[in-house]
Amino acid sequence: MELRGVCCVLLTCLFYTSSADKDFFTSIGQMTDLLYTEKDLVTSLKDYIRAEEDKLEQVKKWAEKLDVLSATATQDPEGFLGHPVNAFKLMKRLNTEWGELELLVLKDMSDGFISNLTIQRQYFPNDDDQTGAAKALMRLQDTYRLDTHTISSGELPGTNKDVAMSPMTVEDCFELGKIAYSDADYYHTELWMEQALKQLDGGEESSVDMVTILDYLSYSIYQQGELERALDYTKRLLKLDSAHQRANGNLKYFEYQLAKQNKVEAEEGQKEKEKREREKRERRKYEQLCRGEGIKMTPRRQSLMFCRYSDNNHHPLYVLGPVKQEDEWDRPRIIRYHDILSNSEIEKVKELAKPRLRRATISNPITGVLETAHYRISKSAWLTAYEDPVVDKINQRIEDITGLNVKTAEELQVANYGVGGQYEPHFDFGRKDEPDAFKELGTGNRIATWLIYMSDVPSGGATVFTDVGAAVWPKKGSAVFWYNLFASGEGDYSTRHAACPVLVGNKWVSNKWMHERGQEFRRRCTLNESE
Repeated sequence: MELRGVCCVLLTCLFYTSSADKDFFTSIGQMTDLLYTEKDLVTSLKDYIRAEEDKLEQVKKWAEKLDVLSATATQDPEGFLGHPVNAFKLMKRLNTEWGELELLVLKDMSDGFISNLTIQRQYFPNDDDQTGAAKALMRLQDTYRLDTHTISSGELPGTNKDVAMSPMTVEDCFELGKIAYSDADYYHTELWMEQALKQLDGGEESSVDMVTILDYLSYSIYQQGELERALDYTKRLLKLDSAHQRANGNLKYFEYQLAKQNKVEAEEGQKEKEKREREKRERRKYEQLCRGEGIKMTPRRQSLMFCRYSDNNHHPLYVLGPVKQEDEWDRPRIIRYHDILSNSEIEKVKELAKPRLRRATISNPITGVLETAHYRISKSAWLTAYEDPVVDKINQRIEDITGLNVKTAEELQVANYGVGGQYEPHFDFGRKDEPDAFKELGTGNRIATWLIYMSDVPSGGATVFTDVGAAVWPKKGSAVFWYNLFASGEGDYSTRHAACPVLVGNKWVSNKWMHERGQEFRRRCTLNESE
């Protein structure tokens, strides 16, 4: 009993640390704690099994399966969770399957283990986490044009073969389909219900019956206007269960609609159509850039791109040890600086940021209430110069290299992306229709962006500039820099950019936004709006 009490206290501490802020799926860095948590839960479960092994054979098998998975995962937690399927299955296990296990154990009067598990479940991922992880898989599926079999088998591009990964089960695929269905996303409902059906047809055992899958499948296909296919699946369902009330009703309705063939399309206003088309074009371009299908520079433009050693106009610190500078793009000018942060500096920044990582929020323009920023699947923290010498040193380094005053800049922001983590297309500067964007800071608009990559990303995670077709890929320790404003103070709309979904890996970045105030003699103004 004493050992169990110590274990309970330890688990409580671990859960308290990892649950300071929910939305686990938005930060791989914070999700690593859940692996250790699950591993400790398995250990606790095995202690109970040893006490009543003769009565709990089913529970023992469950524990042994999870014990092997947890032991392997905790050898390389970030690598393991860098695989989005592993991350989704972790959410699903902790949110759903452990609850099912709870009911099984309760039958055997297992008070000790159940009380421990019940206490800790309040710190588990919730339905929102499981849904978020599922939607992340579907987002990756669309952006990188992955078929359901590739995701289900776990054979993703860039996957480390040494990272353990168990394929998705029929239940996993069915769960993805249900989540899509609840969102009226019938396209993905169809894809994942079909994958569940394929795996059932292939002989995989499952607690999900084929009738239920066919019911979801036929309706989702009907909702997409494919009456003939919907009818075929409904007939297949009725062969398995001829008394299925809803299927019998659907059969008559589908046959009637098919005979009638009277499809009426709702008309949209011209302006709304144009807006939707613009959004679709940008989305297509964004996804193409994320897949590496960006615009290729002409040989003439490419010939003007160079790598060089830079001392920033004979800066004393860089005369003998200049920084490596590489041109990534010409218009807008995007420069990469190599070897900006050392591994020890990166680890220190992550150590400082990790306990404070939170989802980004925005103010609702109508209610004024802070809401989750769903366009950004990540968590971030802000580090001030005075809290650690490393942060102060990084800020000074940015000033020395760029020549811009960082005293009026925003604090160093550190971000860790989650499962399928992304940041949709946006501008860093305030536009003319946002005159009060940075009014409270009193430092003017964001003149420039400095973005540091603090991890390599095996697949995905590029920073793409959707208007010009540029793609910049993460390289650990390097930083990219660009001006958001012309020297005239006008915004450079070609800097619209986005962070692509992380397909495989764990993406950490930090960024510094420099503002106009304090740059008067460092970057002089011009009257030309495009200079």
